Amino acid sequence: MRKIYCERIEHLDAVAKELVESCEDELIWVFRGQMGAGKTTLIKAIAKQFGITEVVTSPTFSIVNEYVNEDREKFFHFDFYRIDDQEEVLEIGVEEYFYSGSRCWIEWAEKIPDYIPESFILINLEVDKSEVREISISKIINGVQYG
Repeated sequence: MRKIYCERIEHLDAVAKELVESCEDELIWVFRGQMGAGKTTLIKAIAKQFGITEVVTSPTFSIVNEYVNEDREKFFHFDFYRIDDQEEVLEIGVEEYFYSGSRCWIEWAEKIPDYIPESFILINLEVDKSEVREISISKIINGVQYG
């Protein structure tokens, strides 16, 4: 497991750059952390690294937002916080998104465990008492954590 520490919000672009450099070959990125840990804020910085110039917002109510960068690559950002029954995600065609060949950034994946692909990057955010964020990066394959 690789760890990155972010002591100040001003360092977020450097953290995002490091994440992109180490995980850019992976399409499915799962972000885990308590409410307010900075998942969406980190995704905004990552989107910037991928050349997305449009405003990145949390898709809490829409469940999924789609972004396109300058190279016309598609990116999907999911927030499953409001999902009560994981079967609800079938209505939006979640599996089509996950297996589309486009990068998917997923918040609150634990709400839909049966539909998350077997292979993904897990980015875990923890915030300590002094507001320093510890970002752990692991590769998950068939439920086994590597790295």
